[in-house]
Parts: sequence; C-alpha cells; structure tokens
Amino acid sequence: MSDIVQEAWRNYLIQLQAHPLRTKAITAGVLAGCSDTIAQKISGIKKLQLRRLLLIVLYGFAYGGPFGHFLHKLMDIVFKGKKGNRTVAMKVLLEQLTTSPWNNMFFMMYYGLVVEGRSWSLVKNKVRQDYPSVQLTAWKFWPIAGWVNYQYMPLQFRVLFHSFVASCWGIFLNLKARSVTIKKA
Repeated sequence: MSDIVQEAWRNYLIQLQAHPLRTKAITAGVLAGCSDTIAQKISGIKKLQLRRLLLIVLYGFAYGGPFGHFLHKLMDIVFKGKKGNRTVAMKVLLEQLTTSPWNNMFFMMYYGLVVEGRSWSLVKNKVRQDYPSVQLTAWKFWPIAGWVNYQYMPLQFRVLFHSFVASCWGIFLNLKARSVTIKKA
C-alpha cells in the first residue's frame, strides 16, 4: 500500500511542477467535494445531493484553487526577499484583512445564488444576518492556519495546505451558508 501512496505522491508532485495552476485547481475541487460530502452527512442528508456536490466542486476548481495560486504568488512578490516572523505576521494580517472577508462573503453568495438557487434579496438578507459571525469565527480560525502556511510551507505546497484546511473550514461554512433546513431525504 505504501508503494501505491508513494507513487501517487510522486506523480502529484510531477503534475504540480509541470502544471501548477491546473493541479491546484483540481486539488481544491476534489477537497471541496470531500468537504461538501461530509457536510451533507453531518447535516443528516441521507442521499447525497449530486447537483450541490458538483457545484461545490466547481467552486473549488474554478475559484478556490486559482485564487489561492495567484494569491500566494502575489504575496511572494509583495514580500519578495523578506523572511522572519514579522514578515509572516504581515502576510497573515494582510490576508485576514483582505482575502478572508472577500472569500467568506463570496462563498455565502455563491452558495445562496448558485447552489440553492435563491433570489438576490433572500441571499442578501442571509449574508447580512450570518456574515458577521462567520467572519469573526474565521478570524479565530484562519490566522493560525495562515501562520503555519507562511512559516513552514514551501510556496508550491501553500495552496495544497490551504485547500486541505479550507476543506475543514468549508464544512462549517457550508452548514452556515444553508438558507433552510434541507429535507433529510
């Protein structure tokens, strides 16, 4: 079994090196799908909602992976050549004050408008009601993940690490973004 895992990891690294954006997009999509599957099970849904799952995979693939890819490249440009705890703290602070609020709001809007197919007015009210608590929770959770990511992860693994942590966060966000109690079919 370990030979299979080692070979898969080796092939993943080759793809990450040769096609970084594509590999990160696929990784983020797969992890978002895993996150949604777990969220559906936790919420008591008996039969997997495939449309919802595919729309969450699409979100990870089309937005999450590419956004992370370009964000981390930009952070390395902005902080080029700077290292140390102060630089890591500045990266985490910048990320938490800019991309964190945007990403949480964008996900909540995507979930309401696209995944649930709700009207703009319903989604706007849901975001207005729940966004502050979501963002405050994010500021308790993500700075630690951001610190680990910037302090210990090489650039090529930052999106992978972030996507993995985001799959855990996504379970919370997915459950929080739901507008109504879903029938447990």
